[in-house]
Amino acid sequence: MGFANVFRNLDWSVLTDILFAIIPSLLCITLHELSHGAVAYMLGDDTAKRAGRLTLNPIRHIDPWGLVMMVLFRFGWAKPVPVNMYRFKKPRQGMALTALAGPMANLVIAAVFLFLYGLLYRPLYVQGGSFARAVFEMVSTTGYLSLALAVFNLIPISPLDGSKILFSFLSDSAYDKLMRYERYGMIVLMLLVVSGGLSGVLSSATGWVYDKLFFIAQFAFDLVN
Repeated sequence: MGFANVFRNLDWSVLTDILFAIIPSLLCITLHELSHGAVAYMLGDDTAKRAGRLTLNPIRHIDPWGLVMMVLFRFGWAKPVPVNMYRFKKPRQGMALTALAGPMANLVIAAVFLFLYGLLYRPLYVQGGSFARAVFEMVSTTGYLSLALAVFNLIPISPLDGSKILFSFLSDSAYDKLMRYERYGMIVLMLLVVSGGLSGVLSSATGWVYDKLFFIAQFAFDLVN
């Protein structure tokens, strides 16, 4: 009886807050990485498939530190999907398309969740109780987080997707030179993250794109009201 009373009186809000923060991150990361692998596979590279990365299982895609960054700072990264660009008929172009697939998937996710934002605003946020509002906040967070992940990954610093897209437009000699320094990109990126040099720029860029896409939420809201 005593245990039942303790169980009933537990404050579950902390647990639900954690879950509602982690679930959007897992969704955005999983679909981002799955999109990389799927496009690479369609272009002739089955490396990701053989590595078991063409899956919706988020555990296969999680980088622990990247997930923590996503939850706390709303930008982060996942475990990169393995890609062998030399399996593509046109290696650099194939690599660029594979890299672009992740941010594009996040833009689509953001658009879908902005639509749900407008659709569910009145029933969940205006008329709903505390749990309904928490679900609505998760919908809102997913849309923003997915957009932030797209913006972050388009930064042209290796190993982010933006660098692979940019490199595809360079001459062969410039490409070869930059590839020699690719391994230092993560160090530069981490220094920018730790110093806070990226936070303001990323927040401003994400907010600007979010505002431009918010018409989707307004359209959905007008459909049901």
